[in-house]
Amino acid sequence: MPPADGPKHRSCAQMVVHELLIETQPEYRERRLAAEDETRRSIDSGEAMRVARKLIKIPVVVHVVHRTGAENISDAQVKSQIAVLNRDFRAKNTDRGKVPKVWKSLFADANIEFALAGKDPKGKSTSGIVRTETSVAGFGADDSVKSRKTGGADAWPADRYLNIWVCSLGGGLLGYAQFPGGPAKTDGVVILNTAFGTKGSVKAPFNKGRTATHEIGHYLGLRHIWGDRNDCSGNDFVADTPPARQANMGKPKFPSITCNNGPNGDMFMNYMDYVDDDAMFMFTVGQVARMNATLAGPRKKLAGL
Repeated sequence: MPPADGPKHRSCAQMVVHELLIETQPEYRERRLAAEDETRRSIDSGEAMRVARKLIKIPVVVHVVHRTGAENISDAQVKSQIAVLNRDFRAKNTDRGKVPKVWKSLFADANIEFALAGKDPKGKSTSGIVRTETSVAGFGADDSVKSRKTGGADAWPADRYLNIWVCSLGGGLLGYAQFPGGPAKTDGVVILNTAFGTKGSVKAPFNKGRTATHEIGHYLGLRHIWGDRNDCSGNDFVADTPPARQANMGKPKFPSITCNNGPNGDMFMNYMDYVDDDAMFMFTVGQVARMNATLAGPRKKLAGL
């Protein structure tokens, strides 16, 4: 169970999940390589830019997996998260003015919007919010929340919906996602219930809905901005994000210089770093191209293309 006052620092199990899938599912490595090749071709050919000119609307199903009343978060809390996603991915977030002047030209609108699904997989009307009672006190990064057999909720078809599971997570974990190319039955995003949305049970410093923005970035093909190597050799496969030694935490002051990246330093205010919710507020042009390439390729069906 997370502590009563919630995690103090951002912790995302993205690479843990990625490495586990590589070890346990040999075909996953090949699918990831194929997805990366498809993404790269889409960017190089200009297809990603053509997709970017079209507004992509992604249907969402939120699986609220709860043991206690507090974990059974309200519809209003869920909807507050959807509102954050639509602001962040459309570059309409109110804190966009905090982007340092040197990077304002890189601040980009992904032209992606999210909406709670109106129809379930059988074509019946739905609110897009599914509630599942569980006896599990806290889930981990092992995908157990994604299956009814292990106390969670089964995914809706991953080629038609973005599945988001909201639950209690152990180990100080805020969330994790699955890169394109993973198994359909576990495809989607998992978020700690006290870091989901902007009202109800949310707890500072993760009460601005940015954990979901970060994890959906992964879901759409983005890596952590420092490249997960912690030695300046990491690569997030995006040309316009500067190299960084490691994750930034809390609320850094600009500039924060590592890896000989002065005078501007780390782009710690990027959604794909580890800073607090109120310290992150941008995607770059290159990141948007990568997300749109993912929607033009590995997640083409989801995008309706």
